[in-house]
Amino acid sequence: MNVNFLRRLSKLNGLRFPQLDGSDLPSPLVEIADFGSNPGNLRMFSFVPPELQQPCALVVVLHGCGQTAAAYDLGAGWSALAKQFGFALLMPEQRRTNNANTCFNWFNREDSVRDSGEACSIRQMIGYMVATHDARRISITGLSAGGAMTSVMLATYPEVFAAGAIIAGLPYGVASNLREALDGMFRSPERSPRELGDLVRKASDYHGAWPKISVWHGSADNTVNPGNADGIVKQWLDLHDLPQAPMAETVVDGYPRQSWWNADGETLVESYTITNMAHGTPLGLADNDQRYGMEGAFLIEAGISSSYHIAKFFGLTEWIREVEPASAAAEIATPDPQPALSPAPHLARSILLAESDQAAALAQTSNRGLRAIIKRALMATGLMKKGPI
Repeated sequence: MNVNFLRRLSKLNGLRFPQLDGSDLPSPLVEIADFGSNPGNLRMFSFVPPELQQPCALVVVLHGCGQTAAAYDLGAGWSALAKQFGFALLMPEQRRTNNANTCFNWFNREDSVRDSGEACSIRQMIGYMVATHDARRISITGLSAGGAMTSVMLATYPEVFAAGAIIAGLPYGVASNLREALDGMFRSPERSPRELGDLVRKASDYHGAWPKISVWHGSADNTVNPGNADGIVKQWLDLHDLPQAPMAETVVDGYPRQSWWNADGETLVESYTITNMAHGTPLGLADNDQRYGMEGAFLIEAGISSSYHIAKFFGLTEWIREVEPASAAAEIATPDPQPALSPAPHLARSILLAESDQAAALAQTSNRGLRAIIKRALMATGLMKKGPI
């Protein structure tokens, strides 16, 4: 019974994040219903600016738990980047019927293998965007559960992607059930680079060049152990046959960055450690003195724009949009209105209490070890606070 409770934890209706759907805020995202058989039962949203780079580039963005496509786009600023730099945007969205906290189910076996479940649905969405907009260069990024699902997509469909960026996520293949997911989130068990690399190699029959990867993690993250960033780096260094020691260590906007490159000088793996930052996507002024996104749930002002740096890593920020003189004057005279801040308070401070039946189930648990696991699971979903955030 208690084991079943743990297995059902992510789908219990009483364990809910507040709905941060952004429905009362303006969004440029458009929903597309008929993109394929959709075995994972996900929603598809996209944004295609009127002017596009050629060949067309596509960025897939996966939101975190308690978020929606529109809310994460508003916070991370991806549609603003897409408009400025001329690339198409695809933002899959989880349904509460799949996961009560709207987390992508990166730890479910049926959703994390090739041609199955949620991974297959995202692949079908990409296929739709390729067919409709002739997208040639495809990259993917995500936060938290979306970051872990980014690992899934890069591992199961490596031939699709040129690059990926994982924010506060986990390596591919470290969990195939809830117990393993919690263990990976809290402890990040030590694994060798070869073991981690083999998990990706076994996910498909691919034998070509691997996507390049950018890894971001806050050093004060109490939701997903920062050791997972090291695991992701080790996993992809092994795939790229690169040394474990960084080839360069620099400081970008005040934060340490490690990088590795190939014989041609192209950076294949990079890792940012956002010191003293908790769980979330780091925000700040970009190199061009513009701000993309705004603070919100798991969207943290840190003095560095991860979205901009990731777009730059994807090779998307060199394009300059051609603007007619009259249009340029109009843009200067009437800048885009800034949407109001979401009325939803910070997610970590607004989690609903568990309903009484879940509390009773926890109180009746006699086995102290199992009680500890349940307690950690509740903390992972935000229902119990380990300390001030």
